[in-house]
Parts: sequence; C-alpha cells; structure tokens
Amino acid sequence: MSLLKLKLHWQILIALVLAVLVGLIVGRETGLFGVSFYAIFDFVGQLFLNALKMLIVPLIVSSIIVGVSGLGGSEHLGRLGGKTLGYYAMTSLLAILVGLALANLIQPGVVEGDPAEVFGFSAEAAALQERLGDRDAGDVVEVFLRMIPTNVIEAAAQGQMLGLIFFSLLYGFFLTRLNETQGGIQRRFFEGLFEIMMRITDLIMRFAPIGVFALVARTVADTGLEAFGPLALFFLTVTLALATHFLVVMPLLLYFLGGVDPRRHYAAMGAALVTAFSTASSSATLPITMDCVEKNAGVSNRTSSFVLPLGATVNMDGTALYECVAVLFIAQAYGLELSLGTQFLVVLLALLTSIGVAGIPAASLVAIAIILSAVGLPLEGIGLILAVDRVLDMMRTAVNVFSDSCGAVIIARSEGERNVLKLQPNSTVPSV
Repeated sequence: MSLLKLKLHWQILIALVLAVLVGLIVGRETGLFGVSFYAIFDFVGQLFLNALKMLIVPLIVSSIIVGVSGLGGSEHLGRLGGKTLGYYAMTSLLAILVGLALANLIQPGVVEGDPAEVFGFSAEAAALQERLGDRDAGDVVEVFLRMIPTNVIEAAAQGQMLGLIFFSLLYGFFLTRLNETQGGIQRRFFEGLFEIMMRITDLIMRFAPIGVFALVARTVADTGLEAFGPLALFFLTVTLALATHFLVVMPLLLYFLGGVDPRRHYAAMGAALVTAFSTASSSATLPITMDCVEKNAGVSNRTSSFVLPLGATVNMDGTALYECVAVLFIAQAYGLELSLGTQFLVVLLALLTSIGVAGIPAASLVAIAIILSAVGLPLEGIGLILAVDRVLDMMRTAVNVFSDSCGAVIIARSEGERNVLKLQPNSTVPSV
C-alpha cells in the first residue's frame, strides 16, 4: 500500500518514528554541501509551525464569534461557559493530584535514600535563572489583567489569546442582540471566514508528516539520548503520571460523563495528538484539534468553537501536572521535605499558574519559578530539569490537547448532541 493512501495519523506516526531514527543518526553536525541536516530540519519545521500559527488569530476570532452567536442568548452562553470552566478546573486538579501522588510514591529526587546530586546545571541554566529570577505571583495577576486588552489588534499581534478570546466572546454575544438586517451580514461573514480557515487547515495538514518529521528530528538531533541518563527517574515519573492521566483518568471521564467509547475518541484525535507532540504548542495545534473534533468525533461547531479555543489557552492538564512533579523533584534533590500544607500550596499554585502564565514564553518554567519562590525553594533548581524539558514539553502538550478534545465531547453530549463519535440515537447521556 502506498504511504500516501494511509490515513493521515498513520502517515504522521511513521514520520515521527523515522524522525527519531534520523535525528539520532545525523546529530547536530552532520550535513551536506556545507549545510547541516539540523539546520534543514529547523527550517522546514519552522515553516510548518509558522503555517499553523498563521491560522490561530482568524480561526479563534471567527470560531468563537460563530459559536457564541449561534447560542442565542445569555442563558445558553452561561450554561455552556459554566460547564466548560468547571470541566477544565476539574481535569487540571485531577492531573495535579496524579502528579503529586506519583512524585511522593517514586521520589525521583532521592537516590538510594539520599538526595540526588545537583546535576545538569549549566551556563544555559544560569542564564535562564537570571531571566526568571524576578518572576513572582504578580506575573499571574498581570496575565489576567491582559484578559481585557487596551488594544485588541495589538493583543492579536502579540499572541495574547486570553484578551482575544474575551473580545470575541463579547462580540459574539452582542451580535445576537442585533436584528437580522444588521447582524445577518456579519454572521455570514464570520461563518465564511471560519470555513475558509478550516479549508486552509486541510491544505496545511497535507504537509503535516513532513513538518512533524522535521520538528522531531531537530529535537532528537539536538538532545540525543545522553541527557536522559541522570534524569531517568524524573523523566519516568513525569511520563508515568502523564500516561496515567491520558490513559486512565481521561477515558474514565469520557465513559462515565460523556457516555462514549474512549477508544473511538483516541482514533478520532490521532492527527491532533501527534501534531501536538511534535509542535509542543496547544495554540498551534488548535486548527487540527478543531478539524479532528468536528469531522472525526462528530462534535458540532456550536460546541467546539466555544470549548476548544478557550481550552487551548486556559486548560493545561499536562502542564499543571508537570509543574507539581518538577517542584517536588527539586525539593527532594535538595534534601528538603515538603509538609502536607506546603504540598497543598504547590497544588493550588500549579492550578492557578497553569492558567495564568499560559501566554508567557517558557510558560512552564516561569510557573515553576513562581512556585519555587512561593514555597521557599532555590530558583537554580530549574537547572536540574532543563535537559529533558523539551521532550516532556512535547508529551504534556499532547495531554493538554487531548483533555481539550475530551471536554468538547463531554460537553457536547451533555448538551444533547447525538452524533458524537457516531453514537446510536437511543444511547443515554449521563448528566454533567
């Protein structure tokens, strides 16, 4: 069978496996005609990322305005918004508790009963510490202030998604208050804009296997496998925690809250999950996530256009889990035992910062710096986890995206949608 005839998620998966092999073989220095393969991977991967990011602003604006204006009134918007925020808070808390439990059980920062040596601290870590040294909880407040932008065009240009989402919610809501003469033209315009964005997404997705190959090969060529040796137990703890949330917690929520077969949803989200893993960006993956949720999972645009853009910005299950494990690991590595009260503070801060710092570059590292400062741990501890942060970032982004998609399915089912994951019309829907 020709590779081009395989389903897209299989093409992407094959590209990912080949990328790992090629990245290990070529490394950073190998090249051809004076150009390193690493530079070629970086160029092609950046092209793919740029193409995805190009869609984010028009897609978020058009999808939210279309979705909210289709809800009809404040009662429907309030109900859907309440369900969405409630779901995101619940899953993030569950993810943090999974990470907390495994970090206490495995104790990755302890080697043969003694605190692990301080490894991996380098000039790069020192530079990062200097850059993050003045971060504190005020950064979270600052991000929430940006939720109401002074200039919506500037917010869009700077990638401040919370501000863009807030403006789009308001615009869509008041669009429902206009009469047909005034509102009809605008509604049709944004519906057309959204359809165009989805068609461009389909075009870009044809090149997804190439983009994924380049992004993953670049990462593997850069990090290799040497970095994982001294951090193996920490890497294993985070991976196990993410896998538990991904393979146990989320399927249970899909089954009991959504009344759907989780296996169907894994199959429906294949392309989005592999794209999230390779790009390490929930926002960049949003066009593919929406495409999979609507076309493969059968969720209506009315629900997905509201739930998914919000989730790509504020729902960070994998990130919150990672923050919690990282802080406990750093404490254990320094021989510091955190009390139950301090661990509760870590849980609370991980929940808040996973939302609040999502719009800041190096979001997870910034969040970890904030939590370390709050509980009195040294900021240079961030240097311990830098070597494996990139790969774990790819994993936790996939978990973030999958949680968003599960939220769309569960909320769609609670709203009475019967075509989700091709369920039979007579199937029952548990209340949410």
